[in-house]
Amino acid sequence: MIDTESQLASFLSTCAQGDGNRLCAVDTEADSLHRYSESLCLVQFSDGKQHVLIDPLAIEDMSPLRDYLEQSTCWMHGADYDMHMLKTNLGVIPPTVFDTQIGARLLGVRKFGYGDLVAHYMDVQLEKTSQKADWAKRPLTPVMEEYALNDVVYLLPMAELIVAQLKEAGRYEWFTESCQAAQLKAEEKKQVREDRWRIKGSGKLTPQGLNYLRALWLWRDGEAAAWDRPPFMVTGNKQLMTWVADLLDGKKPELPRHYRNSRIKNFQKAIAEAEAVAEEQMPQRIKGERRRKEPKFEARLDELMAQRDKVAHDLDLDSSLIAPRAILEALAGKHEGAEDLLLNWQRNLLGL
Repeated sequence: MIDTESQLASFLSTCAQGDGNRLCAVDTEADSLHRYSESLCLVQFSDGKQHVLIDPLAIEDMSPLRDYLEQSTCWMHGADYDMHMLKTNLGVIPPTVFDTQIGARLLGVRKFGYGDLVAHYMDVQLEKTSQKADWAKRPLTPVMEEYALNDVVYLLPMAELIVAQLKEAGRYEWFTESCQAAQLKAEEKKQVREDRWRIKGSGKLTPQGLNYLRALWLWRDGEAAAWDRPPFMVTGNKQLMTWVADLLDGKKPELPRHYRNSRIKNFQKAIAEAEAVAEEQMPQRIKGERRRKEPKFEARLDELMAQRDKVAHDLDLDSSLIAPRAILEALAGKHEGAEDLLLNWQRNLLGL
């Protein structure tokens, strides 16, 4: 475990340099399952020969790692989350990020979790015992350390095999373009929605129902923040919807017996405040934009889907990799910019 800035700088100065290009594998661990506000708790790093754990909770200045990654080609698995964590906490996304998950899927691998790929390519079975561990706790147990290190130990050797197979199959350009698209998406600033309380199933609620849901969602969020735990530990979305249904039916919501008095009082206060909201101030249903379908829309969609499915079958790939249904519907509806939603290799396969 590297837990000082001087150790970090000293270690990174010894990392292997390949043809003037820094090559590394990175993974991250956070405490999102245990805290209200997500924190970067651990960075796993490998240069192919040395594998270490880096402790961002102990190191005040992580700039040596940030500076290193700014000039690196970095391999990750399921890179979206890790790029988000690096950008949020270190202010950096490496200039080139390759994803073993994308590579394996483009080779037709159907089970593409990290453990599945390690078993498939390296013939090693990994333990999953620390998958939901609290990574903010110190010291880490030996089991947690081994679990964390295994997330990068196999990345570069596995990447070498995947790249070789992609090139042999003539799909390496598909891979690099797909990785670039994923990286560009991660670099775009994500705006936090103001109506995050519109959870699954809320689309059919009346304004009164939406009003109750918003109040209960905000109550839960406040309780989670005060407790410093994730909102789901207060209650789940399904339970929120059940309580809303009870309120709309004039029933008294049944709360868990373990709720302390202050939580129950805050719950009752939230309901009272919701019931005081004037009807014209209640949230409204979001009306989706309905695009007018041309008479030949269904025929064009069927043709595109049949074409996509044939290509996917011939290449032994998941058809959604060639083109998701939503994009095919946009193409069939002749929506402006629909083709731009596909990558070059996808358009070529579909003959667009």
